[in-house]
Amino acid sequence: MGGKHKLEPNLVGVAGEYLVAAELTMRGHLASITLRNSRGVDILASSADGLKSASFQVKTNSDGSAKWMTGKKAEDFHAPNHYYVFVALADIGDRPRFHIVPSQIVAETVKASHAQWLAGTKRDGSARKDSSMRVFRDTDNTFLENWQVIDL
Repeated sequence: MGGKHKLEPNLVGVAGEYLVAAELTMRGHLASITLRNSRGVDILASSADGLKSASFQVKTNSDGSAKWMTGKKAEDFHAPNHYYVFVALADIGDRPRFHIVPSQIVAETVKASHAQWLAGTKRDGSARKDSSMRVFRDTDNTFLENWQVIDL
């Protein structure tokens, strides 16, 4: 057994959402996965008493790296109680790594890193063309297992 996940891309995302919902539940929150067509929100969660709630966008990779793709929307889609959970799938049987980041930080980070990338040049020296894709990295594990940041 073992080895990195060889899941189809759509299953990688689904696995990440269920793993995050399970983790939130284990931490005493009521978590519900939204319908597939809910743009920008994959999970809604509330405190056990139902008085506080939060929304979550889940991004999952299957290569175990600390790098995830987002869209341009991540630059502007933020709210005080909206979070990103970046999931790095591990070997089968090993716990995945969860990086929990407030959406405002994701917005600022992807905007700045994209601007820096865009200001650079291609290998041949020509200008880069803009893209709707953005990248979020947490290579220094600043947000690893940062569950306490969630206000529920």
